[in-house]
Amino acid sequence: MLHYIFDLLKDTDLPGARLLTYTSFRSLLAIVLSLIISAWCGSGLIKYFKKKQITETLRDFDKNNLKAGVPTMGGIIVIIAILVPCLLVGRLNNVYMILLLVTTVWLGILGFADDYIKTFKKNKDGISGKTKIIAQAGLGLFIGLTLYLSPQAVMRENVTVEKANNTEEVYHKKTPEKLNKTTIPFIKNHNLDYSEIMSFCGEYKEEAGWVLFVIVTILIVTAVSNGANLNDGMDGMLAGNAAIIGVALALLAYISSHVNWAEYFNIMFLPGIEEVVVFTFAFIGALIGFLWYNAFPAQVFMGDTGSLTIGGIIGVIAILIHKEILLILLCGIFVAENMSVIMQVAYFKRGKKKGVKQRIFRRAPLHHHYNIGEEKLDKECAYLLKGPERPIHEAKITIRFWIVTIIMAVITLMTLKIR
Repeated sequence: MLHYIFDLLKDTDLPGARLLTYTSFRSLLAIVLSLIISAWCGSGLIKYFKKKQITETLRDFDKNNLKAGVPTMGGIIVIIAILVPCLLVGRLNNVYMILLLVTTVWLGILGFADDYIKTFKKNKDGISGKTKIIAQAGLGLFIGLTLYLSPQAVMRENVTVEKANNTEEVYHKKTPEKLNKTTIPFIKNHNLDYSEIMSFCGEYKEEAGWVLFVIVTILIVTAVSNGANLNDGMDGMLAGNAAIIGVALALLAYISSHVNWAEYFNIMFLPGIEEVVVFTFAFIGALIGFLWYNAFPAQVFMGDTGSLTIGGIIGVIAILIHKEILLILLCGIFVAENMSVIMQVAYFKRGKKKGVKQRIFRRAPLHHHYNIGEEKLDKECAYLLKGPERPIHEAKITIRFWIVTIIMAVITLMTLKIR
């Protein structure tokens, strides 16, 4: 909104009228606004949630702990702190900004409905898993089809030319094209063409490539959204991890939006992707502001309203900047959380068929494995991994998970040069 007002004033002599034409300034303004909004909204909403007794529905074995009575649905704070700055300083006619705003609202509503059922209907299961998957898959389908159909979603492919003196020169094609490619790590020239994967379809390989891309988009949105949801189990855990991931995605988006930097790192140049930078800075600011209240001991939980939305946003950003494969590295913590639950369930069912009670971890997702004492273990169950001798405090587990995410983020950025 402000961008368009200042755009009309840029030809005047009004001091500062051109500031909002710069992506860097708009991004910094977005992160400052999101921090202020999250801090301001947080205090008021926490008081309101306490007044209305909007608290977390705890599992039976958690009901006597210190988290009882802490307000939930704090993800509303994060969503407001993202949407307001983006609506103020973002280009609202940009397809990438539109898709990210739709993602935030769509998954925010899904998470809110889930929290509403848990809190007010006293149903600790919330929305059924099948309904969540359908809603997430529907969003992925919408994102994939929009990128296929939108004339704004184009790229200028990077081309490497070898010179006679064994050196290489990278340039970008002058005309933006509708290509179906993504960046892959550790491979020279970095580009993977979905259409080439589907080359067995012959003359229909282009169409088949886009079908594959839409399927991949659905899988990524669903997997990352659920992975973030599983990671949201300790004070500050998800907010901190997501903020770190957001910083890495912001850097990748900025590099992709600047032709010179894209040329230097030998990756595709994406016209218009600078709006993703603005959105991601608002995303980072909202999460850091939320940590003011969510860090141990938490004054508010984000609930599914926040966790589902945060995970979906991360997945969609990676898809928009064509770095979705890098999420395996960047979101390594989410992958580990997902896999721990899958492995735990599969191992338990396998033992049940044999009449044996067995588990791999003390409790899944993975982060709970480290803070469960032996006194809380099922004496009749055999645990494959014993875990620490003494429970580790959740604040220490959270910081250690942040450190792992920082390492994974650095490795992800290093892949731009390691090939």
